[in-house]
Amino acid sequence: MRSPHRFAALLGLLFGLAGTSTSAVTVALPELAGDLEVSAATAAWMVSGYTVTLAVATPIHGRLADVVGIRLPLCLGIATMALGALAAALAPSFPALLVARVLQGAGAAAIPVLATALISARWSGSEQGAALGRVAGVAATIGALGPLLGGGLDTLGGWRWAVAIPVLALLAIPPLWRIAPAGGSGDAIDRTGAVLVAVAAAGLVLLIQSPSSGTGTAVLGAALLVVGAPLVTLWVRAHPHGFLPREIITNPTVLRSAFAAAAVPASWFALLLGVPLAAASWGWTPLATGALLVPAAVVGFASPALARVLLARLGSRRSIALACPTAIVALLTAAAGGATESPVLLATAVVLVSAAFGVGQPAMIASVGAAVPGAQRGVALGIATLVFLTGASVGAALVGGLADVIGIPGAFCMLIALPVAGLVALLAGGPDRVGADAA
Repeated sequence: MRSPHRFAALLGLLFGLAGTSTSAVTVALPELAGDLEVSAATAAWMVSGYTVTLAVATPIHGRLADVVGIRLPLCLGIATMALGALAAALAPSFPALLVARVLQGAGAAAIPVLATALISARWSGSEQGAALGRVAGVAATIGALGPLLGGGLDTLGGWRWAVAIPVLALLAIPPLWRIAPAGGSGDAIDRTGAVLVAVAAAGLVLLIQSPSSGTGTAVLGAALLVVGAPLVTLWVRAHPHGFLPREIITNPTVLRSAFAAAAVPASWFALLLGVPLAAASWGWTPLATGALLVPAAVVGFASPALARVLLARLGSRRSIALACPTAIVALLTAAAGGATESPVLLATAVVLVSAAFGVGQPAMIASVGAAVPGAQRGVALGIATLVFLTGASVGAALVGGLADVIGIPGAFCMLIALPVAGLVALLAGGPDRVGADAA
């Protein structure tokens, strides 16, 4: 496990298994909805519930790691993700399934921030960049293969087998327990700040997905957002070193990089949900839909080399700037494919967004890591990953909420606003900060 390549491949496998919690499930949503007697729009909540919990719990794991070290939170997170996947696979009703998915997301949240923090702690320079690129590449490959795996398992044994795939992550706990550092600062965790952030983020996702869920969901989402967002602001002012450290969330490079990069997972998760729903509406089987997305897995496999080259030649900021227009083209292509019922265009769109994800994630991590002092890197990566994964939950919620209202192509077109805004933020901002400047 001393080799950064083998180590990064293991962490990328965990990333990928967390990703299959969405990608492998989406192809089975129509069967799942029928089996549990809910609508397709309601079934999409299992994706949004997972992703919003994943986003909100990410910085919590980062703060836990600061207190007790990386080892315990990472291994407990993996175990919780596996337990949630098993409970979801055995769920007798949709409410039970949703609770299990929230548990699964809370555990999976340990993987993005702690895996990247572990890489940052063990390597630097070109080795760190290569490791981050490999993590993203393996994750993108497995995530892109998720629909095929999910479709195959759905064909063989039903949707419950597809939901259970992340249970395999338990095999990674023994090697990670041996190599992950256990020491921490022992500082207390700002639980109130974490709860307020969770309230605001949940309100945002509920509000976005409310068009397909009724007035009650819209009212609840608006109330949570209206109450939570101002309270988060007040809490940060009163507790500058709390759950959202003011020094980190006012760092323009951290904010710019995280916001712009968040448009990439928003696009990725939107396509992972929208493409299988579109294919199902054409009468495609889950296995056929999974096979349609196999070319994206090839791109994911090649993305570490691409990310390494782009980071070396363009730098992290320009690499993110390249990922945003790629996501725009992917969404436009997917909208055209959905409107014309073209499987070729849908497959091409997922290929493009997989390439954007494979570049955008390591570029964001490299940018944020370089923008803060070493002592703040874990917290900064946790906050940036919170924003990054909130983008994923927004993308899934937007497609799930608007697909029945304006159609899947229309939802893809509306989502284009996010990568456009991210690109503008990158181009309009000032020079990036480096760790020494931020100290």
